[in-house]
Amino acid sequence: MDRLTPEQRSRVMQAIRGKDTGPEMAVRRMVHAMGYRYRLHRRDLPGRPDLVFGPRKKVIFVHGCFWHAHNCKNGRMPESRREYWIPKLTANKERDAANVQKLAADGWRVLTVWECQIKDGETLAKRVREFLDGPGRDTAKT
Repeated sequence: MDRLTPEQRSRVMQAIRGKDTGPEMAVRRMVHAMGYRYRLHRRDLPGRPDLVFGPRKKVIFVHGCFWHAHNCKNGRMPESRREYWIPKLTANKERDAANVQKLAADGWRVLTVWECQIKDGETLAKRVREFLDGPGRDTAKT
């Protein structure tokens, strides 16, 4: 496997987007096709949720498995520069948990959709519909 130079790695990292990612767009298309309407990335809410359903007081975060250290094959820790990545990814996880807590304290219900869950569209659609139509809060991070 070829190693990237620091300059190449820097270019790759700069190209990674924080919003309008492939997984986020897939969830947005699915939710829209289901007939739900939403707002995007409301800055006045903790964590700027990806999809905001204001009248329902519900939000959906679409997290990349790597960037948010999900416990799946895509969320594994890099082998190189662990002194950099471990604190960075741990801080991302802690910030995510704090944002969910703040939202819940303000009466918002939160659903986290992981990048690896998007492949199973039928299961994801069912989960999203239950979340949006149901009264309970789903903060599970499975």
